[in-house]
Amino acid sequence: MDTAQELYRRTRRAAMYGLIVTLSLGVAKLLGGWFGHSLALLSDSLHSFGDALSSASVLGALWWSEQPPDHEHPYGHTRIESIAASNVALLLIGSGIWVAYEAIHSWSELSPTPHWYTLVIALASVVLNEAIFRYSISVAKGTGSKSVEASAWDQRLDVFGSLVVLLSLVVSIWAGPNWHFIDHLAALIVAITILVAGGTIYWGSLQDLMDRQANPDLLVHVRQLALGVPGVRDIEKLLVRKSGLEYFVDIHVEVAPQTSVQDGHEIGHAVKDRLIAEIVTVRDVLVHIEPFRHG
Repeated sequence: MDTAQELYRRTRRAAMYGLIVTLSLGVAKLLGGWFGHSLALLSDSLHSFGDALSSASVLGALWWSEQPPDHEHPYGHTRIESIAASNVALLLIGSGIWVAYEAIHSWSELSPTPHWYTLVIALASVVLNEAIFRYSISVAKGTGSKSVEASAWDQRLDVFGSLVVLLSLVVSIWAGPNWHFIDHLAALIVAITILVAGGTIYWGSLQDLMDRQANPDLLVHVRQLALGVPGVRDIEKLLVRKSGLEYFVDIHVEVAPQTSVQDGHEIGHAVKDRLIAEIVTVRDVLVHIEPFRHG
């Protein structure tokens, strides 16, 4: 079973690989789009730079999340991951709006036929982004990292955007200047893709910041573990909120009404210890003791 430190290490590695790949693709698309006369490829470079910034933010947030609690932050710093994701999402939305404006504003302007090497860059973008998506999504599923999952799906959207760019370049090079609008149409589709990615990431990060209840499978697992502790008769209330890669549990357990304060205290500690030991992503548990209510 992975430890919390191992989960953070795996997510940091995924973010680092994503940063290297997306930053390299962003530079290649920028240069290729500028010198190769492709607005679509140039616009797609912004998406790649946005992905790179997302990976860098996740990397920094994960490092910050691991810092121990202090006087001003007694619950730790795990929420920084969601904050970083929301800021990156806003940047993506702004970039998408700019790309859409440029594509529409320059729609009727004639432009030179794109160079052949823009096809190579677009094809490389499809292959590399698909590879990093598959790796990142496997890490996200294994660690429960929402920021890595968001970055992974953003990379999958970049695959789609690059496919659109690749198709537009093939048409533009084959058909010549009379089909120059295809390049602008592809840029507009890329802009929509960026806006969808930004909006999705932003909404997901807001949900985490609003303390959305954890997924049902985790709730069932927590409930079963708590009920397995000797002395626990039932669970009155269970609240689990996600913060970064980890969870905070607030659980009300019912014990026999005649249970002494000392025994109730020991049962509560046993519940807490078991949840933290069995679920590595549980950071802390607050246990409330309630009298068991028959019927």
